[in-house]
Amino acid sequence: MRLQVFCEDRVGMTRELLDILTSQEIDLRGIEIDRIGIIYLNCPEIEFEQFSHLMSQIRQLDGVTDVRKINFMPSEREHTELSALLQTLPDPFFSIDLNGKIDFANQAAERLLAHHQGSLHHENVHTLFGFNVQRWLETKQAEKHIEMVVIAGLDYQMEVMPVYINDETDIPVFASALILLKSLSEATMPIVTRQLDGDSGFEHLVGQSSRFKHLLAQAKKLALLDAPLLIQGETGTGKEMLARACHQRSIRREKPFLVVNCVSMPDNAAETELFGFAGSTTEPSKKGIFEQADGGTVFLYEIGEMSKHLQIKLLRFLQDGTFRRVGEEAEKKVNLRVICSTQKKLPDLVASGDFREDLYYRLNVLALVVPPLRERSADIVPLAELFLTQLSQELHQPKPQISEELAEYLKQYAWPGNIRQLRNVLFRAMTQLENTVMTSDDVQLPENESSSIISDEILDGSLDEIMKRYESGILSNLYRSYPSTRKLAKRLGVSHTAVANKLREYGLSKRS
Repeated sequence: MRLQVFCEDRVGMTRELLDILTSQEIDLRGIEIDRIGIIYLNCPEIEFEQFSHLMSQIRQLDGVTDVRKINFMPSEREHTELSALLQTLPDPFFSIDLNGKIDFANQAAERLLAHHQGSLHHENVHTLFGFNVQRWLETKQAEKHIEMVVIAGLDYQMEVMPVYINDETDIPVFASALILLKSLSEATMPIVTRQLDGDSGFEHLVGQSSRFKHLLAQAKKLALLDAPLLIQGETGTGKEMLARACHQRSIRREKPFLVVNCVSMPDNAAETELFGFAGSTTEPSKKGIFEQADGGTVFLYEIGEMSKHLQIKLLRFLQDGTFRRVGEEAEKKVNLRVICSTQKKLPDLVASGDFREDLYYRLNVLALVVPPLRERSADIVPLAELFLTQLSQELHQPKPQISEELAEYLKQYAWPGNIRQLRNVLFRAMTQLENTVMTSDDVQLPENESSSIISDEILDGSLDEIMKRYESGILSNLYRSYPSTRKLAKRLGVSHTAVANKLREYGLSKRS
């Protein structure tokens, strides 16, 4: 029971109340004193007769004007109201003690870190976010601190705010800290907060399959080597994102990362775009991309599409880092790293005479191969969860749950457009979703649509590449249901040898 005692503000009043409780052998669980002359007592429930006697004794005290039974202590009400308010916050919120352990986490925080209710209690924020409370206390004197963190592949601005309590001499004493995470997009993020250290770039890459983990382990090693890097993989596999992560981990991370799209660059303007323009009486000089990226990294997207003329220019540049602006005789020299990507097989282009062999060997010093999504099915659901989180923020909608049936459906699909196609499919589903759970009925994949509707991801590349993606996807899906080459050959109505050769060509196995 809780009692509210109205009384005069005099010395000894609290002691007399405690004496009454002691005389009746009533345990005191809590006491709060209001400055305007109200004392609150928290005691166990007692029988009616004892309760009546207790109320009579309290009223007889000198200076007591009234006593009432109430439902809550003031601190209990305030705590409940504050907790309810914090639970409704859309942003993840934590309170931590002096050791960096979590005292409280709201529902948004629990959802973000995929913990069950209450299981974040006593977790260390250094383990979760890499934030060292003791170092903050020593170096920052517990001032408000803001930094960028990456959680489950998403960018957040973490605000750490100190909480002070005045002691008896009115000197503020550091008691705890509050942490608020605000979701950020690359477009709205201040430049200064994008400068991440260490492995931060790789934290945006989400996956748990063995193929993905092996790729990341390779990439982290090659990122530290200051040599040309060739990233190969199908369309939509995330080659540019991997290139950015490698730059972020490299010694050049404080310098620019510039992208050159070799597909969309017309040959007559490409040389000026890459190497710059000397200028004239009517037009000012212009720095090219290589000059702008001095000290940093240039990413040549789809290098296999580069013209023969530019291949020669690029080869000369790679030899010693020197070039001439268009219309200028003087040579300039820059120091940068070149990372290239391609979905084409460059050795085949070399053999056909469409790509210079000497340039191929200049670029293929270090190499990474990004596996298609159909070969890393264990990553599909984690990626879908990441995209739904991003899309729910972009569309200002609650994030839906993925049904078990949809999860299995997504893992069985071949994904010819890979990660890009997965995100686009989920985006379309989110714009039409009316429920809190997303099912396969909400997701429209090309195989379920009219044959006249074909997505851009599927049509990317040459006819031969499109047909190979389709063929590989069909074989990958059917091989799960027909796990022997003879059964699969019978299902497709072809010879066992033909199926075995195709599986070998596409690197497919039962594990994929």
